[in-house]
Amino acid sequence: MNSVLQAETALWKLASAYMTAKQAIIDEGYASEIDWQESITLDKVTETYFLREAAWVILSSGMREAIIRKKFPEVSAAFFEWESAQKIVAHGDKCRDAALCCFNNPRKIAAIVQVAVHVFKRGFQSVRESIRCEGIAYIMQFPYMGPATSYHFAKNIGLPVAKPDRHLNRIANRVGYSSPQLLCSDIARVIGEKLAVVDLVLWRYATLHSDYLELFSSDVCGSGLATDTQCTQ
Repeated sequence: MNSVLQAETALWKLASAYMTAKQAIIDEGYASEIDWQESITLDKVTETYFLREAAWVILSSGMREAIIRKKFPEVSAAFFEWESAQKIVAHGDKCRDAALCCFNNPRKIAAIVQVAVHVFKRGFQSVRESIRCEGIAYIMQFPYMGPATSYHFAKNIGLPVAKPDRHLNRIANRVGYSSPQLLCSDIARVIGEKLAVVDLVLWRYATLHSDYLELFSSDVCGSGLATDTQCTQ
């Protein structure tokens, strides 16, 4: 078998593993998450949605999703359900104090206020266009938007990126890719789905199945030794 055919065969095995993961999370009740990720585009993102997702990612940094999901409704109430940056800025102290009563992390709560201040000063339309033009580089100026969280936020507002978290990194390493972005790009190309949806499926499957790496067999992409070039031919 020549190298090109071998790489394509391995890629189809990887795509098959992905489809198995996708069906598993659908069966476990997470179809709505897939639908949500599929529907998100930057053009459809509103100011309210932007502020809410920024807050979610900031609070999630270094913490388990289940904890944030439990606390987030109270935090949202403290910030007027993310009605507008103007309202949050006008009542900044009130928002901060109310949020700290349910989520006692002053730095993260302050970071949420900082994002609102930035949006208020620049105007949401300007912020959205800057993200469209500059992408991750613009997002990383916000507090708590580091090498992984900036991609998390970008994905959640409709940019075609994969988040390099520990689960995606482990899967990528398992099948011989240097990054989750390249891994998800290849699967997206073969399956015909949005890159961000591929990221979501792999991540959610990993959170539900501690043995998730077993799904990705050692012969996918050449026993984990293939280069990205080989996997994308």
